[in-house]
Amino acid sequence: MQKIIFTEEYCKPENLHPFTYTRHIQDIRIGILTIREKWEQYLKISSADKWEDNYLDGIQSVKIEKGITDMDYLMVHANVLPTKAIISKIKKLKNGEFLTSGNEGGMAFKFSNKEIQGLHKIKINNPVVFKGEMKAIHYPWQIFQLNDWALRQDFELLTTGRKSRAISATNKLINPSQVFIEAGVQMKHCFINADEGPVYIGKNALIMEGCMLRGPVAICDGAVVKMGTRIYGATTIGPQCTVGGEIKNSVLFGYSNKAHDGYLGDSVLGEWCNLGAGTSNSNIKNTAGEVKYCADADKKEMSAGNKGGLLMGDYSKAAINTSFNTGTVAGVCCNIFATGLTPKLIPCFSWGADGITKYKLKKALVDIDNWKKLKGQSITEREKQILTDIYNLY
Repeated sequence: MQKIIFTEEYCKPENLHPFTYTRHIQDIRIGILTIREKWEQYLKISSADKWEDNYLDGIQSVKIEKGITDMDYLMVHANVLPTKAIISKIKKLKNGEFLTSGNEGGMAFKFSNKEIQGLHKIKINNPVVFKGEMKAIHYPWQIFQLNDWALRQDFELLTTGRKSRAISATNKLINPSQVFIEAGVQMKHCFINADEGPVYIGKNALIMEGCMLRGPVAICDGAVVKMGTRIYGATTIGPQCTVGGEIKNSVLFGYSNKAHDGYLGDSVLGEWCNLGAGTSNSNIKNTAGEVKYCADADKKEMSAGNKGGLLMGDYSKAAINTSFNTGTVAGVCCNIFATGLTPKLIPCFSWGADGITKYKLKKALVDIDNWKKLKGQSITEREKQILTDIYNLY
């Protein structure tokens, strides 16, 4: 196999809103890595995206048609989380064969130019049944529900056969064999407990003094964990995020801030989000009953069990002391401020929390650029195009 091609055709990306408004499923972070990064790391080959004929198509998107470069491809369902067992089975596939699971159906197809019969039409000769453990994400709350499992898988993938950089003796470690730090990490006078799961700290991360991490936890490249922060498993702090206060069983994709006191639990934040000082979310109802989210394009409520916090799309921000209701979904590019608990559904480009007043697109793009400059970046033309399409479509 020379290239991976991700497909969303049978994955219903609309059910993974608000995170798939702005990215393909394969670029969702769960565990330490994104789904794309997992597949590339396991197979040691590059990837592309199947052309889906929507506004997210970009330079990585390819049309599967006659005349495509003569090489072997692996087309993967974008929501499948790979494991060593799945990869072992995939490496044995012949052209024209596909790997299928009883629970999830087809998950990977191996083909060459000879199997292509027309635009996005591939001749399949033989199903190969996989009977082992296979996990896929279908709804956004599964990102935090499966994060414990995914963290352990990624920790093994990234650290097997490698040696952690030296850890300062000023830190207090429990089960140090399950603590791994990359080059450039700054961490002194911290408490790290890896008894219940591994702790991974990425390149150039800064863990300030007095922080307490209880695995499984991942602090990704360039992230900053401020003094006295308490992080419980299973939590992922994505690249270049800045966090403080108390965090439990949550995933921050990257470049987002929860920099002050306040609680974030059983939640997922996209990229370039910011939670103001004192902001907290509820992750369990006073009745300890079912937490329901508006899950799909029809706004039908679905149960996520008895724990569920905030699901916040990219570029959204919350004012100081915002109180997020149990099971809240905030769309892309919201500027959220409210008295009392927020509504459970905050539409994309909301100004305030009721969704009645819309964030003006031109101002939103300027504000995003301002936020990105705080981390040494600027808004790109592709971001502007995607956000303009979201603004007009939703």
